[in-house]
Order: sequence, then C-alpha cells, then structure tokens
Amino acid sequence: MDSTSTRIANLSSVQRQVLSERLLAAATAVKDVAIVGGACLHELIEEQVERTPAAVALRFEEVELSYRELDERANQLAHYLRGLGVGPEVVVGICMERSVEMVVGLLGILKAGGAYLPLDPSYPSERLNYMLTDAGVSLLLTQGKSADGLSGEWNTLRVDDEWSVIAQAPRTKVESGVTADNLAYVIYTSGSTGRPKGSMLQHRGICNRLQWMQETYGLSAADAVLQKTSFSFDVSVWEFFWPLMTGARLVLAQPDGHRDTAYLTEVIKDQRITVVHFVPSMLQAWLASRAAPTNDAAELRLVVCSGEALSAELQRRFVERLPWVELENLYGPTEASVDVTRWRCGKEAAAVVPIGHPVWNTQMYVLGRELELLPVGVVGELYIGGVQLARGYAGRPELTAERFIPHPHSSEAGARLYRTGDLGRYLANGAIEYVGRTDDQ
Repeated sequence: MDSTSTRIANLSSVQRQVLSERLLAAATAVKDVAIVGGACLHELIEEQVERTPAAVALRFEEVELSYRELDERANQLAHYLRGLGVGPEVVVGICMERSVEMVVGLLGILKAGGAYLPLDPSYPSERLNYMLTDAGVSLLLTQGKSADGLSGEWNTLRVDDEWSVIAQAPRTKVESGVTADNLAYVIYTSGSTGRPKGSMLQHRGICNRLQWMQETYGLSAADAVLQKTSFSFDVSVWEFFWPLMTGARLVLAQPDGHRDTAYLTEVIKDQRITVVHFVPSMLQAWLASRAAPTNDAAELRLVVCSGEALSAELQRRFVERLPWVELENLYGPTEASVDVTRWRCGKEAAAVVPIGHPVWNTQMYVLGRELELLPVGVVGELYIGGVQLARGYAGRPELTAERFIPHPHSSEAGARLYRTGDLGRYLANGAIEYVGRTDDQ
C-alpha cells in the first residue's frame, strides 16, 4: 500500500470517502481535462485579432485602438526588440504608468519571445533597482520620466521618445520560437516575509488560468473589463489579457484612478464596465463611499475579489448594494498563475466565505506537519500542485527547493507542490476555507 493509501486508511470511513473522492477528482482533472495552456499568451490574442480585427480592443481616456491597430503596434515593437536581443527566456523590465504604451510594451515583449518584469514607477527607486538587478535584466522599457532614479547594468529604451524609429519596423507577426514552457512574466512578491522574490511564470500556466476564466465567466464583445490594479501585482495579468483574447474591450483606468472611489464609479458607468476586480478592503471602501454605485451602473455584472480574505459581512453588504451583480472570491499566491481556487458567492447570508475549489489542472491539499492528508475540519497548511505553479524564484535555487517540494501524493515524475504558508481546512462540501497564516505576513 502506498503512502497516500496508508494515510487515507487511518481516517474514519466518512473522512476516507471525502478525501478519496477529492484526490480522484484532482487526478482526473489533470488526466481528462485537456491542458489548454499549449498556446502562448500572445498567440491567444493574435487569434482574436484575426476574428475581430476592427473591434475596439483598448481604450485609455480619449484614445481607442482596434484589435488590428494594437496588434500591429505590438508587432513593430517586437521586431525592434528582437534586434536588441530579446527572445525566449530573456527578461525585459518595463517601468511605465498605466497607458496605451504600457499595453503595447507588455504585448510587444511577449511577441518578441521575452518575459516581462513589471515595475510600478510609484515604488521607491531602491526597490525597483533591486528587482532589476536581482532578475538579471539587460533591457528596460520606459516612458517619460518613469525611469528617473533608476541606474544599473541595463540598457534603457524610452518607447515614447523612440517610437518614430520603432514604427519603421514591420507590422507583421514575429516568429520568436517561444513555447508554452518558456517564461511569460516575472512578478516579485511583496517582501513582507523577507527579501522580495521574483516568481517565474510560464506561458502554459497563465494560458490554462485564462482559458479556465473564459470558460467559467464567458466574456464576449459586449463586455468591458476595467484594468486598475498595479501591474506589479499578478491580478493585472488577467485584467490586461483576458479581454484581449475574447473580443471584449480593455479599459485602462487613470494611473492613480484605482485610489479614487468617485472616479471608479464614474468610469464604470461611463465606459459601461461589466467586469471589475477589487481587493476586499477597497471593495469595502467603495461600497461605503458616497460615490458607491446604484442602478446607474446596471451593466456591471461581475465583481472579482482576491488578494485578501473576503468576510461574510462584506458579502452581505455587497448583495444589499449590488444585488444584480455576481460576486466571486478567488485565491492564489504570486507563486502560481494568479488564482488557483474559486468560490461563487451566493445571495444568501453565509457564516464564512470559502476560497472554494481548484481551477482547471490544479490540485489543492490541506496537509499536516508530516505532509499527511488532513480530514474535514482540521486546520493545516495549504499546498498547491498542477500546471499553474511557477518555475521557481529567479536566482534563488535554495529557496525554490525549500518552497517547491516533491509531490508526496503523486506518482507523476517531477510533480511538485508549493507550500503556501497559508492555513486552511476542508469544509463538508469539499470547498476550502482560508484560516490565516503560518507566519506574520
């Protein structure tokens, strides 16, 4: 009898049945659901360009770009970047305020085969310089004064100043040779438990995540997604790219607009936003403000929460204020492709809001100190397995080995689990409840 069977056999019959079904479902998800992350992120967008070339892809203040216009600008930048040595496994820094140039920059880096490192210009220059050096960046894309205060062993390309030269490059698709197993982006953790760490995410994982999101929530040409999260946080990845792979409109908030509740309500109403993300603390502030939306934001249909624990009280207040809008609670660390679990919040009162069930090709475990399976209701550490795991931390092999461990409950060669440092427990319905942290993060 293998270790998994032994541990299950030591549980009660009811616990054994629940855990066996959960483990079987996790294994089936990997074997029977096609791993849809075979394409690269930019290729999903290129396919949409061919379907709806004239549709509006991007809006920022008074500027609109069609799918074809955005694609051609990104292709020109990609060709230019290829001439500068960008290709698979090359990490390119991008330090810009939210703008059309930012979206062109992100997409251009991906099309050139590179991986992007997002750098919020509002961060202290010491932190930005650390991330650039730690990630081994040799090229940094900027605009305006975004790179003031940054200096190091890298070349700087001011995209706005050099656009007249970049625009001479071909508008045709770039053949970079990048594959689903190559890096797509590197995002640094907050550093709240020590030195910030660069999580290296591959195309395969984020494509799986985004196609799961589309299958679950179904964006169409009638939808508009508001991009308001700092692109140094991984929520921004789906805000940018999910609408662009589905024919919806990507609407960029003003650079500091995410802090202004009145502005958010105005742009949601004026731009007919249908999907928006909030961390729970910002959602609470938005609902409590004088500018909180009413029926004049009737086209809003989906609010996604993640990044913090969502309380049952906040869910109740949300339902009272926005009864026509669906509320979703998602969970995931930077060390995976954005989110790994999902819970659809109902309209009824709840004692607790779980983080829910795993997304496609992802396994969630609640394990004890000996990595043993824990029964329903018992608190343990949350571990994540599956296609969305990061490759590891940039330049930190020892820490990667410490946090990304061999999978003790899988027979698949090379399978890994990520130890999150989060505490949780299984509920009777099979969902997972987030309980807290193993540290002070």
